[in-house]
Order: sequence, then structure tokens, then C-alpha cells
Amino acid sequence: MTGDEPDIDERAQPARTSTVATDEEIPQRPSAETALLLDTMLGKLATYLRMCGYDAAYAAERGVEADDDVLALAHTEGRVLVTRDRDLAERGERTQLLSTREVTEQLRELRRSGFDVDLAAEPTRCSACNGPLERVDRTEPTPEYAPETHEETVWRCRNCGQHFWKGSHWDDVATTLDDL
Repeated sequence: MTGDEPDIDERAQPARTSTVATDEEIPQRPSAETALLLDTMLGKLATYLRMCGYDAAYAAERGVEADDDVLALAHTEGRVLVTRDRDLAERGERTQLLSTREVTEQLRELRRSGFDVDLAAEPTRCSACNGPLERVDRTEPTPEYAPETHEETVWRCRNCGQHFWKGSHWDDVATTLDDL
């Protein structure tokens, strides 16, 4: 590649051409109503989608790599499978095929397909493990890495215990999403 070509995986190109729809024609997929399963190629994307409020399970975190197992997990949990693998997408019940490798381009593809890829008003999912977050009471102590609760609103993952707040990482993600 010379650097001028788009970052597109030829194997992941849609089998059929599709027309570009206007905003009114694209069915919207709000984060609160759409559970996702991202295949093993999309770990970084999972983090962004969790920060947008999606219940975004990542197959590799579940120890699921074989295509049949990925499809079974998506079916069992009623999740939309997000993948760059055309063959896998064609075998799934509800899938979203992505063609690009770079995470910001993947986010653009999802937005064009009707996914809400705006930062959630406040964090609801753990960006590390996808667990639900709860707000930490203002009287509770926080770990050394987190701000004091009387200085900043802090959330804690109910599954892994990690603490989150709207700091510089939140701002960086907001900037990335705003630039889409």
C-alpha cells in the first residue's frame, strides 16, 4: 500500500451493493436497546461502544473464538453480532458487517448504519469488562487512582470494581466521536 488507499479489508466487503439512505430512512439503534457481540477482531471498538452506553460483549473476553461458538453466543443472548468477517456475518441471524480496520472508520460505518455512537451522558458500562456501573456515594472512599467523590462524580463497576470518572480519557473519546 502506498498510504493513499483506504484502510479496507477486501474480504469484508459486502456481498451486495447497498444504496445510501438519508437520515430519515436509516433505522436507529439506540444503545439502551441494542445488545452487541463484537468478534475477536474488534476489541478496541468494544471500548468505544461501551462508553456510548452499549452492552457490548467482546467474544475474546468470553473466551469464545470459534465461529460456531460466536454465533451461538449471539443467538443465546439476543445480541447483534458485529464483525469484519463476511462469511460469519452471512451465517448470523442479526449481524452488522464492518469493512474497515481502523476504529474511527468502524464508528463511522456504525453511525451510517443507524447506530447511536454518541458519548453517553454519564457512563453506564465498564469500558474494561462491560459490567454495569453504579455511582459511588459521596461519602465512600475511592482507590488512589480515582478522584475523591467530593471532588468529582465517580462510578464503580459492579463486576470488576474498577472506578470511572469523566476525566481526560472521557474528553479524548468525546473529541474522537465529535470528529466523526
